[in-house]
Amino acid sequence: MVWTDVEERPVSGDEEKGTIVTDQPYAELDLRGVICPYNFVKTKLKLEAMEQGQILSVLLDDGDPIQNVPRSVSNEGHSVLSQDRVEGSFRVLIRRREDE
Repeated sequence: MVWTDVEERPVSGDEEKGTIVTDQPYAELDLRGVICPYNFVKTKLKLEAMEQGQILSVLLDDGDPIQNVPRSVSNEGHSVLSQDRVEGSFRVLIRRREDE
């Protein structure tokens, strides 16, 4: 599957920026079929556009993508919350880091 537009959904009815009231993903990226390093670059750009503490769900292929993307986002200071196998690929939940 090719990278598609990001599906974004609000995490709550609270419009105040920076207020996160749920552990549900704010947005999802489907990066199945996207090769390294592009899958990490797209993940990094999306995380930079999100509010601190929001959660991004990323769908990745097995192999290099599931090995490299979680490690790279961790190196950037984000938190990898989970990595679950879903229909032949992986869903990774990432919490955007708190800026200092």
